[in-house]
Amino acid sequence: MPGRPSASRRTVLRGVALTPVAGLGAAACSPGGDAGPSGPTAPVDLGDEKEVARGSAALYREHNVVVSRGADGSLKAYSSICTHAGCPINKLKGTTLVCPCHGSEFDARTGEVLQAPATVPLEELSVRTENGRIVAGPDA
Repeated sequence: MPGRPSASRRTVLRGVALTPVAGLGAAACSPGGDAGPSGPTAPVDLGDEKEVARGSAALYREHNVVVSRGADGSLKAYSSICTHAGCPINKLKGTTLVCPCHGSEFDARTGEVLQAPATVPLEELSVRTENGRIVAGPDA
């Protein structure tokens, strides 16, 4: 048939070999989803309320929660799952959370994005103290 030349066998095989790799890359950068960890689904005891001093924050990696205490003594809690790609945040520098996947940064006191690629703030969680312990999560 005249017209377009057909693709070589090598070109077709290269395309077939690269297709799954491209899919994995897209999945790794896709936002949210059920594949990754999430914040607590029930109230969790995070520890002694004295662990979070006024004006500071504490990261509870095992529960995917960050808790901060304001200058007035009030507590705030946020999910420490990055809103960009659903990665669990495992680094807290002062009151700045740093995502290990793509470098997004969040303010642990407000949940607000400090550095892209994330554009959506962290999910705020209910938090309270009970018998000197910090409890956070749904219905806390």
